[in-house]
Amino acid sequence: MKLAWILWLAHVLPQPAADSLCLSTTVYLEARDQSALGQQAVAEVALRRRDSGQWGNNLCSVVTARKQFAPTIVSPQTRLSNTAAWEQAVSISFESERNWALPVGQRRQVVPGASYFAATGITGPIWGNALQVATIGDHTFFRVANPRS
Repeated sequence: MKLAWILWLAHVLPQPAADSLCLSTTVYLEARDQSALGQQAVAEVALRRRDSGQWGNNLCSVVTARKQFAPTIVSPQTRLSNTAAWEQAVSISFESERNWALPVGQRRQVVPGASYFAATGITGPIWGNALQVATIGDHTFFRVANPRS
């Protein structure tokens, strides 16, 4: 299925189904070739950003904020064709949403405080105030004081 179709579907689905679809799509596009822990970390960043309200008040707004996550960076014609990776992304996204729905003190955090990540093969982040939280697979996760989109 094409990314454009998934994003259209997310606009017509009710909440929370739309958010689950947007998060699953992001985990797939950003981390389908990463470990389950790496995929959980990507989901956690999106969930943390939603909670901050800076990028939007729902997951679809967060992951489609201009140039923040893969759904707005890759071509809308991109096909999500790896069925096994899609199933894992959906499972991890649902698990991450359930975990994040717990009270703050009960949540299991993979990358505490991280609101950004970058592929390790790309030149370092442009955030001058970034603190590296973790590197998991091909991604490095950062906590940024006073983050700006």
